[in-house]
Amino acid sequence: MKVLYLDESGDHSLTRIDPQYPVFVLGGIIVDQAYARDEMEPSLRAFKIRMFARENLVLHTADITRNRNGFERLQDPAFRTAFRTELNQLMRRLEYQVIACVIRKDQHLEEDTVAALDPYFLGLRFLVERFCLELGPGPGRGLVVAEKRGVTLDRQLRLAWLDLQVRGTCRIRAAEVRRRIEDLVLHDKLAGIAALELADLVVTPIGRFVLGKPVQEDFRIIERKLLRDAAGNPVGTGLIVLPK
Repeated sequence: MKVLYLDESGDHSLTRIDPQYPVFVLGGIIVDQAYARDEMEPSLRAFKIRMFARENLVLHTADITRNRNGFERLQDPAFRTAFRTELNQLMRRLEYQVIACVIRKDQHLEEDTVAALDPYFLGLRFLVERFCLELGPGPGRGLVVAEKRGVTLDRQLRLAWLDLQVRGTCRIRAAEVRRRIEDLVLHDKLAGIAALELADLVVTPIGRFVLGKPVQEDFRIIERKLLRDAAGNPVGTGLIVLPK
């Protein structure tokens, strides 16, 4: 079974738009469930033990950037370089596909004003559609795993997922969404699920790229793993930018 592991970058709110990061990114990785269990989990565990002599550490972009919550040693420039080098090697070696929907919040709000859909739910609609197309016809072939975001937001996400099961998307009928994807499962980030940690690591570099900020090696790795159409083009398939 293939699993779409989701995470986000940026604030989904349309009432607060950071001029330095005016986008919201919902994205992550598609990976075979058995591979995530048998290869990703032990690989990330070994990486953490090698770098920090502990495995009860969750790879989280915000903590890595700010040298906090177990990543304080990254304040040492030499160690940070070694950490980044090994992490990039790991991300390059592991097998997964990347998919992301980037929403330019200011433009989205300008186009739809009061009718503008919550960026998280808009992104979810497009990613579920692309995931269904990637799965192809057939029952129960996929699963969506997302990060918990709090009681209220989780309830809203459940309702958005139910809406997709009832109304489908522009390209996928509701019956096909129900047939192809078994369920939406929510997990706490602190659960330390390797594939969710990798999903966290891919979304911010994508947001930076769309904004035209300088890209680093992590994005070059991510770019090569973007889901692509039959012609090999990731735009509109593995990388969706809205409004178009």
